[in-house]
Amino acid sequence: MNVTVSFMLKKALSVVLMPLSIGVIFTLVALIFLYFNNSKKAKRYILYSIVWISLFSWSQFSNILLKPLESAYPKLEAIPKDVTYMLLLGGDRDKRAWEVLRLYHKNPNLTTITSGFSLHDKISDANKTAQLLIDSGIPKNKIVMQKEAKTTFEEAEWMKKRVGKKPFILITSAYHMPRAIALFKKQGLNPIAAPTDFNKVNEYGVLSMLQGVHLQNSEHAWHEYMGMILYWIQGKI
Repeated sequence: MNVTVSFMLKKALSVVLMPLSIGVIFTLVALIFLYFNNSKKAKRYILYSIVWISLFSWSQFSNILLKPLESAYPKLEAIPKDVTYMLLLGGDRDKRAWEVLRLYHKNPNLTTITSGFSLHDKISDANKTAQLLIDSGIPKNKIVMQKEAKTTFEEAEWMKKRVGKKPFILITSAYHMPRAIALFKKQGLNPIAAPTDFNKVNEYGVLSMLQGVHLQNSEHAWHEYMGMILYWIQGKI
């Protein structure tokens, strides 16, 4: 896998700009002020850190961030007759793969394309997902692996070569679907949204604050909004 410097820089920047990372940065700034005996500013940045992390780990706030993304496309129920491919975007296969199985049982003639490389493993995400689907009952000859794409934009470029303007089913997490659809359509493709892995709102009130699951949901949404802004600046959506 040829991983470029720009790709690694983008990955590093996306980590640094995540809500938890920003909260830690506030704390580090507070420690610097404390080291230089500026307790007033140190207290201020510690407060920033506490408020920031508490906000992003609160269910109500994470739901506000996620709702516009997850309500953009409904769950796919009817499969158009002229569709022959469904693309499962890489990552989080343990959740997204269930949608492949559901749709495959509606139409066993569909061919599934698994995607994604692995930065830390010799076996690509496309391979891992394909094996999971095979173990779940989908025939091997109904699965195609796309192992090279590192980003959703590269997925769109590769898919354009395979299907052109023919419609296909696009499967990804509901929060990721708006950005993915925009990218694919910008490439002249005709994806049919099949969102999955919807966030389940089941907690309210102050007691739902400072929980890792809500922080993770906030970070998912935050990452999508950042990605949309970046791709818009680059003219990709």
